[in-house]
Amino acid sequence: AAMAHGHGPGRCRCCGEEAAERGAAWGLYLRIDRQRLQCLNERREGSGATVFRPWEERGDRSQFVESDDDEELLFNIPFTGSVKLKGVLVMGEDDGTHPAEMRLFRNIPHMSFDDTAKEPEQTFSLSRDPLGELEYPTKIARFSNVYHLSMHFPKNFGAETTKIFYIGLKGEWTEAHRHEVTICNYEASANPADHKLEQITPQTHFIS
Repeated sequence: AAMAHGHGPGRCRCCGEEAAERGAAWGLYLRIDRQRLQCLNERREGSGATVFRPWEERGDRSQFVESDDDEELLFNIPFTGSVKLKGVLVMGEDDGTHPAEMRLFRNIPHMSFDDTAKEPEQTFSLSRDPLGELEYPTKIARFSNVYHLSMHFPKNFGAETTKIFYIGLKGEWTEAHRHEVTICNYEASANPADHKLEQITPQTHFIS
C-alpha cells in the first residue's frame, strides 16, 4: 500500500513536511502584540488571546474563548509590524455556538462595539468548522498594509453565547522600521529631482 501511495516507506516524512509548510503559512499569530491584544465581551479574562496559537495546536479544545453577555465577540489585534493578510480560519463547535458571521476592520485601534456600525473592509458568512479546515481568503488589496486588525463576530448559529477555539491568520509580515528606512532613502534621492524642478521653473513662468 505504501508503494501505491507513490512515496515508498518515507511517505510520513513527506506528508509531515507538507503539514509543516501549511503550519508555517499560518504563522501570523507570532506577529501579534499580545500585550495590547483585546477581546471584548469575553467571559473569562484573557481567554481571547489563547485562540491565536500554532496551526498544529488548533485541535486543543482546552483553550477557547466564549462570549459573555450575548453572542457578540470583538477582537482588537495589533501587530508588531505591517501585515499583508491573505486568509482567515475560524474554528468552533459543531453546534449553535459557532460564529455565523465575521466582519474584518483594518487599522482602527481600540474598536468598541459602537464602532462596529461602520462599514467593514470585508464580511464573511461562516460555515461550522469544528476541524479547522475552511480558509476564508481576504481581498488582499484591502489588507495589504495592516498594523491593526479588528475581527467582529456579530452572530452565531442560534446559541446564547459564541465559542471559538482557534483563529488562524495567514499572510506576510514586514518589520515596522523598514518603512522608515524607505522614507529616508526617498528623501535622500529626492535632491536631484529638486534641481530638475528649478530648471523647469523658467518655462513655467513663461507659460503663465
